[in-house]
Parts: sequence; structure tokens; C-alpha cells
Amino acid sequence: MTTTGEEHTAAGTGPWWWVRWRSAVLDAGLALASAAECGGEGVRFAHDAGLPVPIGVVFGVIAGSVLLVRRKWPIAVVLVSIAITPAQMGFLMGLVGLYTLAASELPRRITAALAAMSFAGMLIVTFVRTHQGVMSGDVTMGDWFVPFASITTAIGMTAPPVLLGLYMGARRRLMESLRERADSLERELQLLAERAEERAEWARNEERTRIAREMHDVVAHRVSLMVVHAAALQAIARKDPEKAVKNAALVGDMGRQALTELREMLGVLRSGNGADGRVSAASSSASSSAALSSTSSSSSSSSSSGSAVAAVPLAAVGVAAAVAASRAADGSGAGAVSGAGAGGVMEGPCLAELDELVGQSAAAGMVVALSVEGDVRAYAREIEQTAYRVVQEALTNVHKHAAGAKTYVRLAHRMSEIAMQVENECPPEVGAGSSVRLPSGGNGLLGMKERVAALGGVFVSGPTDAGGFRVSAVIPA
Repeated sequence: MTTTGEEHTAAGTGPWWWVRWRSAVLDAGLALASAAECGGEGVRFAHDAGLPVPIGVVFGVIAGSVLLVRRKWPIAVVLVSIAITPAQMGFLMGLVGLYTLAASELPRRITAALAAMSFAGMLIVTFVRTHQGVMSGDVTMGDWFVPFASITTAIGMTAPPVLLGLYMGARRRLMESLRERADSLERELQLLAERAEERAEWARNEERTRIAREMHDVVAHRVSLMVVHAAALQAIARKDPEKAVKNAALVGDMGRQALTELREMLGVLRSGNGADGRVSAASSSASSSAALSSTSSSSSSSSSSGSAVAAVPLAAVGVAAAVAASRAADGSGAGAVSGAGAGGVMEGPCLAELDELVGQSAAAGMVVALSVEGDVRAYAREIEQTAYRVVQEALTNVHKHAAGAKTYVRLAHRMSEIAMQVENECPPEVGAGSSVRLPSGGNGLLGMKERVAALGGVFVSGPTDAGGFRVSAVIPA
């Protein structure tokens, strides 16, 4: 079955081979007009052929009615029009048939062959009829008139419908391709919207984990030291008032430091600047760009900020803005909590504060030694902060699980990496060390491993042969 410009859909409402009733009514009207024309021309055909007039009229009506099936069998319509051309009938059928054939999806060689046959038939019939008129004296023209009239009539009856059909067929195919492309883009945008929602949800979960890890690193160490000092204060309050006062001052200092870091972190989470501001700017710029150009490139980054993504109103700025904002959040939101140092973002600790960190543990009664190898140099903020947090969490674990054990902190500055190791000896027997029981959530080692892995480093932890525990990490510089 061929198509001639109508949109064929699965849910057609027309009868038989028609998609719509409007198309059926149009073809019925054309067939009726063609039957009337051929029926009228059948009278002259009956006189010329010596047949009864009713036979000529019936023959013309039947031949003209073939136009009713032009959409289903356009080749048959053109062949019938060529066959009745010698009878000088079916001109409307020939025009409409050639147009339908050219506009259909049939191979172009078939259209060209049938158009050539129609042209040849019209040329011969017109030449013979015009020559007979000249010879009988009905037409008084020169010898040039017969070929001129024949060629002009043949071209006029074949070229216009064929060219118009080719144009309409090409236009219909173009519209169908554009419609298919629009449907494809709509499906793609829907998939991108779903993907953006999934990315936003993933980013929120990732940010929850990040905040929990940061809160653990900031609070656990100082609170653990506070608990240790408080226990010592309770033990020596009456025996050594001076030392008790000193321990009370240390507890106060550590509490203030913990509160300060908590305020900085909460200020970052509440701030409208920093990562949230960058995502808002990204969403604004993305909403003014085309959806296709905004979503053509794949979004891939190593970290993402869920709070930043959550701030992007997906429904307000559209799918393209959602994708662009999530990509911007992936690139810029990673430092929102971990510290990028600009726009209201919390700075975070650095390696220069490592001596103070070790001193705090020593003041809490831990026997700890710090050794540094290699040339000290500055690193990126994320690297220094991660190295600091690894040492801090390892010392916190010593306070929790190996109170009184001698601990060694080693830091090595190498050519292309920085390495750190915290190792404690076997803790003393029960009663020899501190009796403080510190709660543990079991997430300290996991958090250290996630931090180091995010920077492409290697993290290893486990017990030593001597009964102690070792935490090692290597981070590319």
C-alpha cells in the first residue's frame, strides 16, 4: 500500500484503506467528477467507434470511477488513463493519477516509466487528432502547428502533475522526518529529565554522607579529647588542684574550638553563596540556552554536592537547566563542605596544624611522637585537609580503642605524593591505661578510606604483628 501525503497512524478512523473520512470524501468526489467527464466523452467515443451511446457512456463511467482507488493502487489508475487516452477521455484521471503516483513511496523508476508512457500516448493521440483536423480543413495552420500542439499538450498533461506530486511527496517525507525527530527529542528530553532527577537524588545522598563524615571528623576528635580530660579532671580534682585547673582550661579550649568549627560548617550549609550561588548561576545560564546544546555532552565528574543540586528548581528552569545545574554542582559543589577557601566556604585544617593536633593528644595523656620526612611544601587544600583528617581520626581511634598505647605519627613528603602513617603499639593491660569508655560508631575507618579514594589515593588499615594497629594512606600530590 502506498502513501500520498496523509499521515498513516495506527488509530485511523476512515473506511477501508483511507486513514480519515476527509480523504475518502475527497477521493469519492474526484471519482464522481472523473466518471461524469468520461461518461460525457463516452458519447463521442461511441459515435466514432460505431457503438450504441449507452455502451460508450457506461464504459466512460466505469473507467472514470477507477480514480476512487488512487491511494491504494496508483499504478492501476495511471495504466487505465493511458489505456483510454486513444478514446480522448480520462484527462482528469490522468492528471490526478500521475500526481498520486509521483507523490507515493513507489520507486522513482516506476514513476518515470509510467510518466513517459503517458507522455508518449498523449503525444501520439494529440498528433493524430490534430493532423486529422488539419487534413480535413477544420484547422487552418501551418505545418509547424501539428508538432507544436502535440508536444505542448503532452507536456502540459504530464509534467505539471508529476512535478507537483514529487514536490508534495518530498514535503511530506520532510514533515514526517521532522515529526519523528521531534518525537525522538521529546523522548530524549524525558529521559534526560529522569536522569537529572536520579542524579539529584544521588547527589543528595552523597552530600548527606559527606556532611556526616565531616561532622564526625570535626566533632569526634575534640569531643573524645574533652571526655579524656574530663575523666582526668575528675580523678585529680582533689589531689592536684593546679593540674585540675589546667585540664579544665584545656577542656574549655577544645569545646570552644569544636563549637567554632561546627558554626563554620553550619554557616556553609546555610549560606546562599559558594556552591549554591554557583549552581544558581549555572541554572540561570542554562535556562537561556537551547535544550539540545545544554544536554548533548555527557556529564561526568568525580564528586557532587547534593545540597547544591537540591537548590536547583527543576520544574522552574526546565530539563536543560536541571542537567546543566547538576553538572555545575558536580564540578563546584565538592568543596562546599570540605573547603575551597572562597565565597563563604569553610577553610578547614591544613598540615601546618599537625603539630598542634599531636600536642592536644599529648596533653590528654597519650605518648605520641611525630616524625616528618622530606622537604615540607604546600599542597592543594583538599590534599592537606584529607591528610590532616586521616591523622586526626587515627589519633581519635587510639583514644577510643587503645588508651595509653604509645603512638607514632609519620608524615613523608615525596616527589609526587604525600604519605602518612599512624601506628600504635599494643595497649597496656586493663587498669594500666585510662578507664574512659568512648562510644564508637564504626564509621571512622570508612570515612578515611572514602576521603583518600576520592583524591585517587590508597588507604590501608589493620592490626600489626605486635598487637597494635596501623593506619596508612598515600595521596597523589
